[in-house]
Amino acid sequence: MLQLIFGGISQGCIYGLIALGFVLIYKATETISFAQGELMMVGAFGALLLTQFFGFPYGFAVLAAVAALALIGLLLERMVIRPVLGQTSLAIVLITIGLGYVARGLIAMVPDIGTETHTLQVPYAGKVLNVAGAVISYDHLMVIGSTLVVSLVLYVMFRFSKVGIAMRATSQNQLAAHYMGIPVKRINGLVWSMAAGLACLAGILLAPITFIHVNMGFIGLKALPAAVVGGFTSLPGAILGGIIIGLVEAFSGFYLPEGFKEVSAYVVMLLVLLLYPEGLLGERTRKKV
Repeated sequence: MLQLIFGGISQGCIYGLIALGFVLIYKATETISFAQGELMMVGAFGALLLTQFFGFPYGFAVLAAVAALALIGLLLERMVIRPVLGQTSLAIVLITIGLGYVARGLIAMVPDIGTETHTLQVPYAGKVLNVAGAVISYDHLMVIGSTLVVSLVLYVMFRFSKVGIAMRATSQNQLAAHYMGIPVKRINGLVWSMAAGLACLAGILLAPITFIHVNMGFIGLKALPAAVVGGFTSLPGAILGGIIIGLVEAFSGFYLPEGFKEVSAYVVMLLVLLLYPEGLLGERTRKKV
C-alpha cells in the first residue's frame, strides 16, 4: 500500500508539472497548448544528449536543458503563437498540435537516437529507501522533492515578485494590465517559456522511470485531465489534480483488471466535471442572462 501511494504520488507529480504549463498558458491566453507533452520529450532528449554524448555532469545538464527549452518556448510564442493572437482559440490549439507532430518527427529523424529507447544516467540510479517495510525508489523521491521545490518557488514568485504580480494581473485582465503599464506581450512570452521549462523538468524526472523514447510525449494527454480535475485557473489545482490522477492510476492498475488504468484518468475527469465543472480548485464564475 505504501509503495503504491509513493508511486502514485510521484507519477502524479509528473502530471502536475506538465499541468502547470497548461494552466499557466490558459490563464495568460485563454487557450490550451497541446505541445506540452512533446516539449517534455524534447527536454528529456536534450538532457540525454548533454550527459551521454557530451559528458556533462547531471546537474549541469538538467539546468542547461531546462534553460534551452525555456528559450524554445519563448521563441515559439514570439514566432508562431503571437502572430495568430486574436484569431479563434481553435486556431492556436491546432497550431500547438501541429508543433507537437513536428517536434516528434524531427526527433525521430535523428539517426540512432530518435528510433531507439534510451536510459538517462542519474547519480541516484538503483538507490532505494526502506520505509516501514516498503521499498521506495530514489527516483520517486526525487520527483516528489523536485515538485515541492518548484511549487514553493512558484508560490514565492507569484506572491512577492513584481514579475509574478504582473503575471497575475495579466491573467485576470490583459487589457486592464496593458493600460496600467504592464508589458503584456513580454509576460505572455515569459509564460510560454516557463511552461516549456516545466515540461522539460518533468521529462527529465520521468526519464529514469520510464526511459526516453520519441513517444513519451503522449503522457501529456494524461496531464490534461489533471489540469481539468484541479481547475484550469488554479496552479495549486494542477498539482492536486496530478496527484489525484496518479493515485487513481496506481490503485486501479494494481487492484482492477488490465486496461482500467489506461482509462481511469478520463473517468475521474468526467466525474469531476459532472460535480465541479470548474474543477476542484477552479474559480467559480457566473454569468447573468
